[in-house]
Amino acid sequence: MATGSNDFMKKLGRLLAVLSLFSAAGTLGGPRDRDLPGTGLVMELPASYDDALQVLQEIVHDQTIRGTTMFDRDKTLTEAVTVESTPLFEQWDGPGKAFYKVRTEVIAPRHFRESADMGTVAVRYVLTSVSPERTRLRIDAIFVEKAHRVAHASDGTVESSEYKAIEERLQAIQSAQQEAADAQRHRESIALAQQSLLRQREDESSRLATAQSSAQDLEHRVDALRHEVERRVKAPGARLKAAPFLSAANIAELTAYTEVVVVIVTPHWLGVETPQSQRGWLPVDQLEPLP
Repeated sequence: MATGSNDFMKKLGRLLAVLSLFSAAGTLGGPRDRDLPGTGLVMELPASYDDALQVLQEIVHDQTIRGTTMFDRDKTLTEAVTVESTPLFEQWDGPGKAFYKVRTEVIAPRHFRESADMGTVAVRYVLTSVSPERTRLRIDAIFVEKAHRVAHASDGTVESSEYKAIEERLQAIQSAQQEAADAQRHRESIALAQQSLLRQREDESSRLATAQSSAQDLEHRVDALRHEVERRVKAPGARLKAAPFLSAANIAELTAYTEVVVVIVTPHWLGVETPQSQRGWLPVDQLEPLP
C-alpha cells in the first residue's frame, strides 16, 4: 500500500506541475503582454497633421499589411481589414489618435519572432501632432496565436515597411503640391508681365493723344512705338519656344531678321507673335531692335 501511495503522489505532483506550466503560458499570452515592450517604430514626418492623416487613412484602408506574408511566393499580406479597436492591443490612452488594421487566419507569418500556428496579425498606428509642420507616427505590429493566445512581436520589418509606404505617398502629395505652387507663381509672373506691358501701351497711348497734331510728329511717335513693341531675330536665327524655358518644346525655327511683335515682357524672356500669327517665347539676348 505504501508503494502504491507513493506512486500516486508522484503522478499527482507531475500533473500539478504541468497544469502550472499551462497556467503560466496562459498568463503570458494575456492582454498585459500584447503591448510588447521594446517593439514598434516611432518616427516624425515633415508634414502637417492633416496631410499625414490623409495618407495614413489611405494606408489603413488599403487591405494590405506590408513586411510579412504567409507563403514565400507572396510579397505582402492581403485581405486585411480596418477596425476601430482590437483586444490584441491594450486600449491606447496616450496622446494622438490610434488606427488599427488586422488580418485573421494567418499561418505562421514571416518576420514575427518565433511565430507558429494560426492566428491574427494586427497593426496599430498612432498619429500625433508635434507642430504645424511636423507629425509623429508610431507603428506597432504583433501576431497572436489563435489556439494558445501567445503574442509574438514583429522584428521591425512590418513597421518599417508600413512607414516606408506612408512616407512615399506623403512625398508624392508634397511634390504635387509644390508643382501646383510653382505653376501658380509662373502664371502670376506672366500676368504681371502682361499688366506691365498693358500699362506701357496705355502710357504711350496717352502720350500720343496729347502729342502735337502735326502728321510728321505723329509719324515719329508711331515709329517710336513700333520700335518699342517690335524686335527682329538676331543671326543666325532662333527657336520659338512654347514656354519661357530652354527645355520647353520648339514651336518653330525663325530665320535671322524675322520681325516679331512683343506681347509679354519678362526679365529674361519675351513673349512674341510672328508674322504667321504664331505665339511663343524667345530669350531677350536673341532679339534686337528694328533698324
